[in-house]
Amino acid sequence: MIGRMILLTASWFVWMGVLLFGSAGTLAWFAAWLWLIEWAACGIWIGMWLLRFDPGLLAERLTLFAPRGQSQWDRVFMMAVTVLWCLWLCLMGFDSVRFDWSHVSIGYRVLGAVGVFLGIFFIRSVFAANRFASPVVAIQHERGHTLIDTGPYAHVRHPMYAYAILFLVGTPLMLGSWWGLACVPFMVAGIGWRAVNEERTLVEGLPGYREYLQRVRYRFVPGIW
Repeated sequence: MIGRMILLTASWFVWMGVLLFGSAGTLAWFAAWLWLIEWAACGIWIGMWLLRFDPGLLAERLTLFAPRGQSQWDRVFMMAVTVLWCLWLCLMGFDSVRFDWSHVSIGYRVLGAVGVFLGIFFIRSVFAANRFASPVVAIQHERGHTLIDTGPYAHVRHPMYAYAILFLVGTPLMLGSWWGLACVPFMVAGIGWRAVNEERTLVEGLPGYREYLQRVRYRFVPGIW
């Protein structure tokens, strides 16, 4: 699994680098190098932590093909997200470097780097609480899927999505792209749509989830939504 994790991380590192530097038209984009290194280092750190404490979840998240039970709508959603993610990275390369449309101060860039780090760092608490935190929407009967309502799940229904928002906001700030930041509300809306549909799947197939919805009212941010 270590080899597979390193291979997948390296593959995504290279592919995202191609998109960022290709759209920027230069390799001399210091912020993009920092973002890639921060993403890869934090990802490997979480992967090594999972290997020690929950290798089953790591194996689930390293699955290359759609697992059994994944909803058709979620497969389409994930394919669309992959395409839009790639276009988003290209947009930020055009915006921040090639055409120099945006001018983001160093203070905001540092704030973005902190947001990227915290978004990834806090996801570890999700994995610590939920051994069924699969990257796809599916009831994992083969792994004995049960309701999780401890840790961050005691406060919001989808803490991983909540922390992902920090990452999404931090990325364009760190890369210096106001146009990239302007896309984030639409991305959050997409995540929200997935969360609503995920809840429908869990209500239908996971015992106790309907009662959990009544206990924990908010999806992403307590007091807001």
